[in-house]
Amino acid sequence: MTTPPLPGGAPGTPAQGPDQVPPRPTHPPRRSDRDRADDTYHPGDGLFAWLSLRPTIRIRLTLLYGGMFLMAGVVLLLLMYYFVRSAFDQAQLPHLTLGRGVAITVNGETISDQKTLDQVMTALQEGSSNQALSTLLRRALTALVFLAVIAFAVGYAMAGRVLHPLGRITRTAREVAGSDLHRRIDLDGPDDELKELADTFDEMLERLDRAFDSQRRFVANASHELRTPLAINRTLLEVQLADPEASPDLQQLGKTLLATNERSEQLVEGLLLLARSENELTDRRPVDLAEVAQRAMEQTRSEAATREVELRARLAPAPAQGNGVLLERIALNLLQNGARYNSPGGWVEITTAAVRGGGGELVVSNTGPVVPGYELEHIFEPFRRLKSTDRTRSDKGVGLGLSIVRSVVRAHGGTIEATARPGGGLRVQVRIP
Repeated sequence: MTTPPLPGGAPGTPAQGPDQVPPRPTHPPRRSDRDRADDTYHPGDGLFAWLSLRPTIRIRLTLLYGGMFLMAGVVLLLLMYYFVRSAFDQAQLPHLTLGRGVAITVNGETISDQKTLDQVMTALQEGSSNQALSTLLRRALTALVFLAVIAFAVGYAMAGRVLHPLGRITRTAREVAGSDLHRRIDLDGPDDELKELADTFDEMLERLDRAFDSQRRFVANASHELRTPLAINRTLLEVQLADPEASPDLQQLGKTLLATNERSEQLVEGLLLLARSENELTDRRPVDLAEVAQRAMEQTRSEAATREVELRARLAPAPAQGNGVLLERIALNLLQNGARYNSPGGWVEITTAAVRGGGGELVVSNTGPVVPGYELEHIFEPFRRLKSTDRTRSDKGVGLGLSIVRSVVRAHGGTIEATARPGGGLRVQVRIP
């Protein structure tokens, strides 16, 4: 099992009590997956704070296309206004000359002298020009607004069409993130930058798939090959310990070697199970997590009684889809971890319940030493053990228990979360869809 990190300083310093505050880490804490997942857009942040929706690339391209069209239309309208006004200024009305004793009526006004006639004609020309320019500007602005709306709509549609391959790449990346390295994009279409990106992503996935397969095969093969010599060693040691004529020193040496051999066997079994659980499940069957938890409790009851740890259960139907043996291993590892890294008189509680929207939830809580919050993200790492732990002992596992739990949960497409209890111990929540 993976040893939960206990409070304390460097090796050799006394451990803190359950009510003392854990020491502050000397290095800045790394951001967890949940913190990175929360780095989404919230209205009111950044340049697009005025938007009430997430400013996706499609919206940005739409604003870019529509904005460029609007700017071009405004510039074109200003140029057209300038040229038409210049044309009006250059256009001259015919020059009228009044003869001696001649009068003319313009807009109900009788004009008999030449100077007044020239002033009236100039005013008429300017009034007609201004009216024509006002009409032109009003209609052009109306047309520009309607065309801008059409341009934004067409820009949104075109941006969606251009970014469609990018959405396909994103969906494939999400599926790959769910431990399905066999998926490929296989993008067709013109040989452009997006197809080049998709092909590069496919090549990367191919290399990762081969690397992970090679690693799993190596671990599985090595585990199988190590089983035989370990079994032979155990048999020889048991035969030697059964000899009544063996000296006490030889008996003690045999017991120590047998304990070390037992720990090595647990390590091999853990590595083999970890290699198998890394693969995503393809055959899923209905499983009730309550039944799984009940079976795991029966296997842990004797060990918990030996360690003076009370087992509690609140089991409700929790239907899920998956492999019953692997799901039972989740509950068994969590219960064993809670019992082994506990204190006499403590307790381990397991609860199951159905999740709204489908799936089941399994929660294991236990008492024990205080676990610093900044160490929680490390407890699922393989071989996470304290420096002061005696590595020759096999009664507390080999440091793969919680790593196997996380691997099995990921293979089922579920989620796992560990939180530190205020009074000491852990609370591990597992959700299986």
